[in-house]
Formats: sequence, C-alpha cells, structure tokens
Amino acid sequence: MQNPLSLLGALALGAALSVGVQASAQTAAATTDAAHDHAHDHAHGHSHAHDHADDPIAKGYFEDAQVQARTLADWQGDWQSVYPYLTSGALDPVMAHKAQHGDKSAAEYRSYYEAGYKTDVDRIEIKDDRVTFHRGDKAVSGTYADDGHEVLTYPKGNRGVRYVFRKTEGDAEAPAFIQFSDHRIAPEKSDHYHLYWGEDRAALLDEITHWPTYYPAGLTAEQVVAEMMAH
Repeated sequence: MQNPLSLLGALALGAALSVGVQASAQTAAATTDAAHDHAHDHAHGHSHAHDHADDPIAKGYFEDAQVQARTLADWQGDWQSVYPYLTSGALDPVMAHKAQHGDKSAAEYRSYYEAGYKTDVDRIEIKDDRVTFHRGDKAVSGTYADDGHEVLTYPKGNRGVRYVFRKTEGDAEAPAFIQFSDHRIAPEKSDHYHLYWGEDRAALLDEITHWPTYYPAGLTAEQVVAEMMAH
C-alpha cells in the first residue's frame, strides 16, 4: 500500500493512510511483527494511549449480536490531526508515560507513533453527509453514504469493527471510501477516531502501517495529552 505524502495527489491515485489489521483469521497468519505490536499494545488492533482496561468491548471482546450499524452522526464535527503535536514534541509526556508501562523506550514509542500518525491531512470536517479533508489552505470534499461495517479478527484473537462509507458525489480527489475505527461497536458519539481512506475498500482493511488519528479541533495540545493519558 502506498504511503500518501500529498492529499491531492495521493487520494487521486487511491492511496490510503490507514491503521492496519487483518480482516480475518485466515489473513492473520501473514501479519507482520508490527501488526502483532498493534494487537498487543491495544485491543483495537493498534497501539493507543487509551487502554479502556475495564471495557471488554473496547478491548475487542464482544459477540456478533452486539454489533450495530452506525451513521456519520457519530463523527460529526471539526477534527484535528495529532501528528503535528507528535512532531513538535507536545506528545513527549505521553511517550514517556507509555514507556513506564510498556515494553518500549520513549524514543521507540515516538518512532512507532511517527509512522502511525503520519499524515498531511491536518483537519477533517464532518457535517451531515459531507466530509472535507484539509491540507493546509487546500481542501477537497465529498458526500458519503453508509457502506456497511466489517468485523475484523486480530492475531491476538480479539476483534474490532470498521465502519465504512462510500463517496456518492464530490471532488474527484476526495477518496472513494472512508473507514472509521474508534473502539465502539454501536451508535455513540466519538471522542476521537482513526480514519482510513482510499479507492480500494478491501485493501484498506489490510494496511498495518498508518493510522492517522483525530481529536476535536477545539482541544489544545495540553488537553490532547490529558485525554491520551486519562486511562
């Protein structure tokens, strides 16, 4: 999967920035060590500061009957990428905190998140069924409709749900598909999320390197750090 370095160019070519997990137990055997780290560090299939230690669903243990459809209403709002905070050093306290409780040094965690968070899409606006991707002072947008959801099985044996939306109209550079992951499996307003986008619905499910992460645009760097360290 191509790692996009430019929104306008890469989206048009169908590249995706995405957090990766394997879509089934059959494909799990091909998972790399990085994907194993994702599943080990966080039950949702990727390393994340929120452990949700007391929530079995957030840790990826649930029954099929518990999974419900969701709409874009759960992700409405103005969202900022946390990647600039990582590169500026603002998230260093988070890396240090993880090093105290994890199996990597702070520098190793920072390198890991550098690959995971990397994106030049610094802002995403979601209003009704329209999603707008901002890269600096440039933006592309499209309208999106529900395209179902996928239950993914991780190498560790836990699972997660990917909520998929398909572009129905809009700028040619806007991606054909977007997929949300936010540790939830039923309708609920999201407080942060990981977004994957590109032209190939199935290929997005296999990306294991990139998982751009978005928090509400109104939060300061200090507030993002507090949110990440709250659990």
